[in-house]
Amino acid sequence: MTLPLPVADSPPLSRIILDAKNLKKSYGRGKRRFEAVRDVSLRLCAGEVLAFLGPNGAGKTTTIKMIGGLIRPDAGQVSIDGLDPHRQSLALKRVGAVLEGNRNLYWRLTPLENIEYFGGLRQVPRRMARQRGEHLLEQFGLIDKRKTPVQQLSRGMQQKLAIAVALVHQPTLLLLDEPTLGLDVEASETVKMLVRNIAAAGCAILLTTHQLDIAEELSDRVAIIRQGEIIAEHSTQALIYQFSSGTYRLTCTQAIDAQRASKIMTLGGTVIDNQVHFSRDVLYEILAILRPLPIREIRPNQANLTNVFLTLINVDSLKNLDHGDAETWQQGGNEGITL
Repeated sequence: MTLPLPVADSPPLSRIILDAKNLKKSYGRGKRRFEAVRDVSLRLCAGEVLAFLGPNGAGKTTTIKMIGGLIRPDAGQVSIDGLDPHRQSLALKRVGAVLEGNRNLYWRLTPLENIEYFGGLRQVPRRMARQRGEHLLEQFGLIDKRKTPVQQLSRGMQQKLAIAVALVHQPTLLLLDEPTLGLDVEASETVKMLVRNIAAAGCAILLTTHQLDIAEELSDRVAIIRQGEIIAEHSTQALIYQFSSGTYRLTCTQAIDAQRASKIMTLGGTVIDNQVHFSRDVLYEILAILRPLPIREIRPNQANLTNVFLTLINVDSLKNLDHGDAETWQQGGNEGITL
């Protein structure tokens, strides 16, 4: 029997790499003033993957640029490994980024030349950059392409190279924007494996993507931003569990007879061949009706991250955030959502 277990929301007890507190950013003046980011706080530990999600225009890019030291916040603080990227340039050496696909590459240079060049920009000595480049290309399955111009590589190879370039100076924080966008299945699986390996090596990863199945698969925690504000931040599985419908699916080893099916229906359950779908508050009554039929498994009917995301960014208020009933799900249609 498989029953849901509570999942802790706390980050792992590890070294804090990113600590962004109360970030705010506005554009324009007077009546045209627009608050892009409102009091956003994010914390990320070593070896952790945080999926930072939101619809277009929600404030993701502005937040990431403030974290990466590209634009100054109007208020709030950013700490990367204890250093402020807006006041201490050394902090920027702790950050690697793959933003807007693979645009951090020079297409006429080879993979090794790209790594050496960008390593130099990060004050990595040329010999060391070359050694690290060879090692990264070996790890990423690109060593045979080290002398091939980037423009001749496949999209998947270019994406892997973009990640390798971002790692040449051995950052502690990696900003990944849409790492699998436009890749075929095989290339996507390879990039996902690389992300897992990078996190396992202790690098903190801030992941942004509109491919919510990828976010669910790779992330330890999820933060969802809407209209410049964080509206949810939990461990990935805890957030999904919180929004699950509270129903179960029971599977028997044989078809359920009409008499038992009738009794189950009086309890609000549904019978389809050898499966029963029912509310958790009638679990033991269902088991009593089915006895002595052999039961193969009992599983909760869980939501997925796409359901959670669409629900959260569509609700008119946040009163339903602590409830996972079926009515909440019906509010989460995808009309008007740009993904």
